[in-house]
Amino acid sequence: MDKNNQKVNNALRPPVVVVMGHIDHGKSQLLDYIRKSGVVEAEAGGITQHIGAYEAEVKCDSGEHSHKTQKITFLDTPGHEAFSKMRARGAKIADIAILVIAADEGVKPQTMEAYEAIKQAGIPFIIALNKMDKPEANPEQVKAQLAEKQIFVENYGGDIPVANISAKTGQGVDELLDMVLLLAEMEELKANPSENASGTVIESRLDTKRGISATLLIQNGTMKKGMFVVSGKAIAPVRIFEDFQGNPIEEATFSSPVKIVGFNEAPEVGASFKTFNSKKEAEEEASKVLPSVSQGKTLEAAAEPAEVKITVPVVIKADTAGSIEAVEKEIMKLADEEAGIAVLRKGVGDISEEDMKLSYGAEEPIALGFNVGIDAQAKDLAEKFGVKVKTADIIYKISEWLEEEIKRRKSLIPREEVLGKAEILKIFNKTKNKQVVGGAVAEGKIVSGKNIKIKRKDFEIGEGKIVGLQHGKKETKEVEQGKEFGAMVESKIEIAKGDTIEIIEKIG
Repeated sequence: MDKNNQKVNNALRPPVVVVMGHIDHGKSQLLDYIRKSGVVEAEAGGITQHIGAYEAEVKCDSGEHSHKTQKITFLDTPGHEAFSKMRARGAKIADIAILVIAADEGVKPQTMEAYEAIKQAGIPFIIALNKMDKPEANPEQVKAQLAEKQIFVENYGGDIPVANISAKTGQGVDELLDMVLLLAEMEELKANPSENASGTVIESRLDTKRGISATLLIQNGTMKKGMFVVSGKAIAPVRIFEDFQGNPIEEATFSSPVKIVGFNEAPEVGASFKTFNSKKEAEEEASKVLPSVSQGKTLEAAAEPAEVKITVPVVIKADTAGSIEAVEKEIMKLADEEAGIAVLRKGVGDISEEDMKLSYGAEEPIALGFNVGIDAQAKDLAEKFGVKVKTADIIYKISEWLEEEIKRRKSLIPREEVLGKAEILKIFNKTKNKQVVGGAVAEGKIVSGKNIKIKRKDFEIGEGKIVGLQHGKKETKEVEQGKEFGAMVESKIEIAKGDTIEIIEKIG
């Protein structure tokens, strides 16, 4: 194709806009107002827990684009901290961002995390100060907070556009959309409708009735029924082909979110995809991908410090690949110096019989399900194998439950109390595994019958037990701080003059 034809084929495309911000600051309510579809109420707990892609025909009643209808694709991303990967992914594939901040609450931790994702993506953005209908709304205070964070909006020393809005009443939304369209014009967004479609995987999930599906964002070209989609090693025929509302379609082009059902395996969320006219071409493309660990394969233990005392083995199942990421991120925060978390398996779909079989053999395994159920066979095996199962439709309910379970397990860890410390001053004699030593109690007390830890230059070299104790050549049960003693120590380690011993009381 020559350059002249390339110019003719390139066309202006609708902008892809990502809506980001802290939890409950009104991102989904803003989108809900724009498209009037009641999505907020459909989410568990009123929290958006999946990335969503929506097309809207926008007609502004103000500004340069007054009465002009244009298409905008919106990406809604979760505000909960656990979904940071999904937020970053949204910014990476968008052209423009709207950073929503509640004018009555101001800048929050996830506000800044969203800002950093936008900044890293290098895309233009607008700040929408929401909840202006509330009496306590204070937009000037929020602008001052932003300035303290080196984020300078218009009229506050910078050029970042800001819109005062109410997603509840619709106040300022038209002006906000006008700003979006103006930024889109400045960006001169273009694509080629004559090419085969390519873009990014927004989400993938397992539908128990229809199979593996994926939401795709077309960023260039055109997708038609009869083509084949390839993402990594995942392939699907463009046969069950739907728009973002679930309506069957025959064709879609750039900036459109579409759903394809029938993948041979779940495509990786955030991965790119291409389309081909024949199955042979698609299979050749998929064959170029090197094998890798896919969802559902056993994974290495994660978030496990070297000296943990217990390891909690878990299986993570969720309705979408993005949710798996979020659940994993959230539960890994519960790992500490005593308790490690090992992910045995993670995948899309209900908790299955295979998950239970994989868990068998692990010590006190746990199966976590987010927005999924558990098969009847899996339920029976869970009882048989002693696998604890927790399912929920709100992510923090899973992490709260697991936190309590980890606390319970940690309470059963045998504890040690140091009763005293002593310095070894002399070695009298030794037999096979026993030594008679002399020393002085430096702290606490030394007690006959207790276990000890032997240290040399602050490094622990072994353990032993006090099997006999004397003070002033008389047998005794214990010797206190500041006094000298003679002791018979049972240990495989040869104690030397200058070593120190810690007297240990086992608890639990």
